[in-house]
Amino acid sequence: MAQPTTSGPAVFDPFDPAHLADPYPAYQVLRDTDPVHHHLGDGTQARPEFWALSRYADVDAAVTEPDLFSSASGLTFYADEIEKLGLAPTIVMMDPPEHSTKRRLLAKAFSPRRVAETEPIIRDFVRGRLADMAERHAAGETVDLHRDFSSQVPTFVLAHLFGLPEADRPLFDPWVTALTSLQDEGFRPEGLDGGALGAVGAMFEYFGALITERRATPGDDLISALTQAEIEGETLTDWDVLGFCFVIVAGGNDTTGNLISHTAALLDRHPDQRTMLAANPDLIPGALVECLRMESSVQALARTTTREVTIEGVTIPADEKVMMLYGSANRDERRYGPTAGQLDITREDTGHLAFSRGPHFCIGSHFARLQARLAVEELYAAHPSLGVDHTAAVRTVSPFTRGFTSLPATGLTI
Repeated sequence: MAQPTTSGPAVFDPFDPAHLADPYPAYQVLRDTDPVHHHLGDGTQARPEFWALSRYADVDAAVTEPDLFSSASGLTFYADEIEKLGLAPTIVMMDPPEHSTKRRLLAKAFSPRRVAETEPIIRDFVRGRLADMAERHAAGETVDLHRDFSSQVPTFVLAHLFGLPEADRPLFDPWVTALTSLQDEGFRPEGLDGGALGAVGAMFEYFGALITERRATPGDDLISALTQAEIEGETLTDWDVLGFCFVIVAGGNDTTGNLISHTAALLDRHPDQRTMLAANPDLIPGALVECLRMESSVQALARTTTREVTIEGVTIPADEKVMMLYGSANRDERRYGPTAGQLDITREDTGHLAFSRGPHFCIGSHFARLQARLAVEELYAAHPSLGVDHTAAVRTVSPFTRGFTSLPATGLTI
């Protein structure tokens, strides 16, 4: 089996673009020599002090103990991220019991049944994108797998799920771009630029009006279901619904698109496994789990200690930001054995932390898996030898997420 190609520095520095381009060598060093890492920063807001957990067992234990590792102070290593964004906390920044109540209500509306009903619509859209890609390729144009396909799938599907009128759907793209940028630029000391802030404001204004309308006249869409959700007299406020829209767009759009693109990129480096998958589509669900383990769309998110805690013989004080390095934990040899750093789409033990675990296990995981499965099924049915141009690929630069902004396709079938 081919070994993974790594070239990144072996020093963990989430502010260094070279590290972010390939964080896995540094993760390996942390797991082996410094599993409870104290990152001192430089004393400025731009490079804050924080801690980081890199081993599977330690991350798994932490994310399942919200009373010790709290989400209420935000998800990054920046201390004032909630104040900087100027937003009320959403469900991802809540702890039980408040989080538990909100999640039950959201889950009632955002059910697997509702998501499964979108399957034929998603498949039709995917086939349409593939037809457009084939037409452009035949005309001699370069096809960008990420821009023209992977990222388009979740954007379209979210707009459909929210019940946005056809005429308004072109508005959704810039909103998605602005919201996903909140994960990075919005948390930096300099904050977002005015254009992104304006786009976010426009989206919130639009969705606020939509929520009011759907409360009065509900339809068969997710926003209507959220406004009507009730359990034992508990309901969701307008902000709860708006905040969930924020979470699902910012947390579910880019990550799903990057899962599709990462799958293509990994399989291109392992053509024997690509051939196996193209010949046997039943392997796709397991292959997606393995690709998500190898290239976690969410690389790291923070919790804050509520009291002093000792892990691996190292004591972390109370009120400290602690990064959960999902991307490292998912390649931990202590969990997956000596082949942890190798792609194996037939791997039987495919558990991973890319969707986190515990109270904050990704509420949209079933939605992400459905979209990715349909996209990959149709992609390799149409283009069984699909490849990508790794040298021309452009990656996002983020300490929290991993993905692409551009991934040119090769090997397309005419």
